[in-house]
Amino acid sequence: MTPAPAALAKSLVKLALTAGREIMSIYVSEFSAQTKSDLSPVTEADEMAERIILAGLARLDPETPVISEEAASAGRIPQVSNRFYLVDPLDGTREFVSRNGEFTVNIARVENGIPVMGVVYAPAINRIFWGDTAEGAAEGKVDADDRVAWKQLRVRALPADGATVVASRSHRDAATDDFLKTVKVAKLVSAGSSLKFCLIAAGEADLYPRFGRTMEWDTAAGHAILLAAGGKVLNSEGRPLHYGKTERGFDNPGFIASAA
Repeated sequence: MTPAPAALAKSLVKLALTAGREIMSIYVSEFSAQTKSDLSPVTEADEMAERIILAGLARLDPETPVISEEAASAGRIPQVSNRFYLVDPLDGTREFVSRNGEFTVNIARVENGIPVMGVVYAPAINRIFWGDTAEGAAEGKVDADDRVAWKQLRVRALPADGATVVASRSHRDAATDDFLKTVKVAKLVSAGSSLKFCLIAAGEADLYPRFGRTMEWDTAAGHAILLAAGGKVLNSEGRPLHYGKTERGFDNPGFIASAA
């Protein structure tokens, strides 16, 4: 039986869809990109989507703090404890700027260091994913009235001919190439944004190694979906990747996301 999102997840899905509509209105226009202090790009779409999501979360769950990429870049980071949200309003801005469609809206809920609920929406390719570690995970297509028909997601067993490995399109590095030499690889796929986690959750890939720098808002939503679909994300020391790493400034160590 395909799981349907419960009340909170359903509300997060609605927020992601609303943000996605606004992102697409800018995507089809003549927009420009600015460069942030960390040299990453930002556009009007990032900022507009963030305003929509933060306002929605403030109405939906005003007691729970939210860490969001653009606010954090401006130094606005609330204190967090055992429960908080992580938001990347437009993950894959480079993909957005290059117009390849591989960008996503990410909203995640973290409890006790674990991403327990997440929504990832890729509006340009009409794929939306949600996951709840208590309920399961599903993918849907969005119709013109924002209705979604869901199908259940579950990771697959590793194929006998080797793994399909999904790697970053914009951030491939030597450490990833070295790791790939240790794995029986049947196919290597490049993809942008948090879609890489979702492809594993959907049984379309098996491994996603990432050794370069990422931030918690980049990974939490996809991580939650992968966990809910039966997968895992381990850091480079073989321990589960956790969230709320204030001592690191909310950045992640290297990790490997996998189906099993």
